[in-house]
Amino acid sequence: MIQIRKLTVPFLSIKHFRKLSYVTSNKYDWINLGWNYCNCLNEKYPLQIISKDYNLRSKLYSTSVESSDVNPQVTFNTFDRVCEETLESLTEFFEDLIESKEKLSKADVSYSDGVLTINLGEYGTYVINRQTPNKQIWLSSPVSGPKRYDYVASGGHWTYKYDAISLHELLQKEISKILGENVDFSKCLYAKV
Repeated sequence: MIQIRKLTVPFLSIKHFRKLSYVTSNKYDWINLGWNYCNCLNEKYPLQIISKDYNLRSKLYSTSVESSDVNPQVTFNTFDRVCEETLESLTEFFEDLIESKEKLSKADVSYSDGVLTINLGEYGTYVINRQTPNKQIWLSSPVSGPKRYDYVASGGHWTYKYDAISLHELLQKEISKILGENVDFSKCLYAKV
């Protein structure tokens, strides 16, 4: 059984009639194009859309990130500073790690414009980058996939809100597994492990 959903729309254009059926709040049903469409709008009856399309709202309305959606505890200046220090600290850590481990002889680290790329050769590539509008650090891991980390000012670390695991904790777990030995990320800035 298909469930039908209604939503009220303040303005409709002709192109919407090709995809949807319309019903006014009075006794008239308007399904076709042309004079009836104009007459319906001129009578100032509120229109309702009846659609089987569950993504209709996203097609008719644009959405944007509200300022309340981003971390309100952290100012953009604080975010920029902490994010830059975190990424530079991770860059130095991975450069030292690669130099000291024979298993990572084909690995490479690069950091530029807020994007840290750690190519571990046969083990995959990690990309850690700054997302200033969201006040987040995004991680793309060959092991666990994509994650978005928010800075927790009270704890001084980056946390993924869906599992409460910190950025450094996840990296420590995954890199330790790749190398087959414990790797300690606790000396990195803004680490919680």
